[in-house]
Amino acid sequence: MRPQILCLVCAVLLLAAGPRPVSGQALPGFTPDRADTQQQCEAQFLDAPSSDGFRAHLEALTADPHPAGTKANDDVGMYIGRQMEAAGFQVDRYPYDLYMPDPEQASASVALVTPQRMPLGIQEDILEDDRFSDHPDLGPGWNAYAASGTVTAEIVYANYGRREDFQQLDEMGIDLSGKIVIARYGGNFRGYKAKYAEEYGAAGLIMYTDPADSGYTQGLTYPEGRYVHESGIQRGSILTPLGGDPLTPNGPALPLDDPDTPERLDPDEADLPRIPVAPLSYRSAREILSRMQGDAVPGGWQGGLPFTYRVTGGEALTVELSVEQPKDITRATNVVGVLEGTTHPDEWIILGSHFDAWAFGATDPNSGTASLLTLADALGSLDSDCAPRRSILIAHWDAEEYGILGSLEWVRQLQEQLDAGGVTYINADGAATGLRFGGAASPLMKQPILDAARSVPHPNDEADTVYDHLATRHDDANDALGNLGGGSDHVGFVTHIGVPSASLSMSGTTPIYHSNYDSFAWYERFGDSSFQSGATLAQVDGLLALRFANADVLPYDVERYAQDTHAHLDALEEIATERDIDFDPAPLRTQADNMANAAAAFTEARDAYVEAGRSASPELNQALMQLSRALMDADGLQSGGLHRSLYVSPDPFSGYASWMLPGLRYELETNASDLTAWMDRYEQAFADLVERIDAVTTQLQ
Repeated sequence: MRPQILCLVCAVLLLAAGPRPVSGQALPGFTPDRADTQQQCEAQFLDAPSSDGFRAHLEALTADPHPAGTKANDDVGMYIGRQMEAAGFQVDRYPYDLYMPDPEQASASVALVTPQRMPLGIQEDILEDDRFSDHPDLGPGWNAYAASGTVTAEIVYANYGRREDFQQLDEMGIDLSGKIVIARYGGNFRGYKAKYAEEYGAAGLIMYTDPADSGYTQGLTYPEGRYVHESGIQRGSILTPLGGDPLTPNGPALPLDDPDTPERLDPDEADLPRIPVAPLSYRSAREILSRMQGDAVPGGWQGGLPFTYRVTGGEALTVELSVEQPKDITRATNVVGVLEGTTHPDEWIILGSHFDAWAFGATDPNSGTASLLTLADALGSLDSDCAPRRSILIAHWDAEEYGILGSLEWVRQLQEQLDAGGVTYINADGAATGLRFGGAASPLMKQPILDAARSVPHPNDEADTVYDHLATRHDDANDALGNLGGGSDHVGFVTHIGVPSASLSMSGTTPIYHSNYDSFAWYERFGDSSFQSGATLAQVDGLLALRFANADVLPYDVERYAQDTHAHLDALEEIATERDIDFDPAPLRTQADNMANAAAAFTEARDAYVEAGRSASPELNQALMQLSRALMDADGLQSGGLHRSLYVSPDPFSGYASWMLPGLRYELETNASDLTAWMDRYEQAFADLVERIDAVTTQLQ
């Protein structure tokens, strides 16, 4: 056949088959016949998510403030359930009785005492240009799990309240005993600011958002611009570490009337903060900082207020900090929609976002919630012959803002099922706030995510894909996705049971984080006025979910393990050199090379296997799911808590940042007393991973 005729025939066949994904890429893990069906379903799916649908969900979710533990939050959960059922999902509810603060009774106050009495504002202003700012259910700022009490004391400024900041104060001879520390937000999880303040003897802590970080030095402030209004306050939990219900360390916090409910600690036995803590706006913080009379701060500690920052306030300046925060057992309920798989219903692809908020939560978390509801609508609209082969679960977590409570209890409750059938978890907390795609992921998920991004048009330019826009911001797009840290609902999946996970977003800057101004009014003006981010994210997440749901052989990027491991060992070597520690990673590099060889053989065998039209046995995909479980350590990490992954954990000294190969990192960051033993544990775990890859390859062959 002549080339021209062949091309014409191909074009006719393609038109007859229907539309293709925009990239025309191959689909790893699919047999040729299954790939053809998948491509038709993907083309149908991509047409379904709409910006109008996303906007409608977001507006409904954010009509009222809805912190965890309130009727308004229960109403949001009911709305979510109704929408999921309307989309064709079976809806399951998972209730837990958690030890939480009462948001309707929590209060805090801060006042200057000397040299003059001056109560300081601890709630945002009502703004004419924000129709939500006068809502009667809006309340003052507070920090979950702060201790109740009143203290009047002198002031010490601690920069960002990081570990190194408190160490520097100690080296400067600053005694924090009985003092109130004031620190600006940023640099670490707020709970560590409170933890270090307490450890160094402080009687209380005040945290504020400095204009240098999110205020007028960055641009126009709200409502004229996107940046923090001078009265804006960042609320947030100080429970540290973030590890689920604080009274049930030995089991999921099932309802009190459940026969399997665990024995609970007395609150006095739990590791809870013991000092009062409160947040402030920078307008209120200015009244304290401008009156301080001590030495000027060290380099790097100066903020954006128009005067010299000082370390100590002096005896003449005293501040009263008062917190009243009742806590009790409170019901929280996860809402989980299930689209049951047609052939492998016990293998789960899970997508999730929490729905509780500090106030309205338009960006955090409900932009993510609305995107997942948009995704549910789209999946529910597919033809029956596009029903997923594996189950797709869309989970809406409760009580995340108080300490990642709902999702961690669910992971603990369903650990056995997740260990056997958890294919992947994709997180969407506050995930649709702009048009910049990005994220972080486990090694096994990185290439599948990039492949999905190649198949989704970017809303700014349909000629380009989401991947193209990502690639323009990075020298190497293959390195564009980061590594998972802490601070959201992926933590239980990736660090406690080893389910390969990702946290993806279409994002913009959100300086109004955790404030009363995180409303639909802010979102429609400064977040994403087109409302396209939620629909676009639903497309990326949905393609990713459908590919894992329908593949013959799960399309994990097994080769990425070795590549990333070498990079992480490079980073550890730099730390060891900086700290003058003898660290020889050669045995681990050998194992990483073995990983690379084993993974290359696996990829070759997998591609040949599916190209021959062979559909994998359940045992084969079970073995693939267990690859990441090879790096879970039954004894856990040095930092304690629920973290068991040898591959990744949140930074145990700051909370949000990602630590790779955390058992080794911990030794290098502390005294390295057990470094040799941890090297042995890692060498054995890497060897186990290589053996598991080889075993899967043998099955394929």
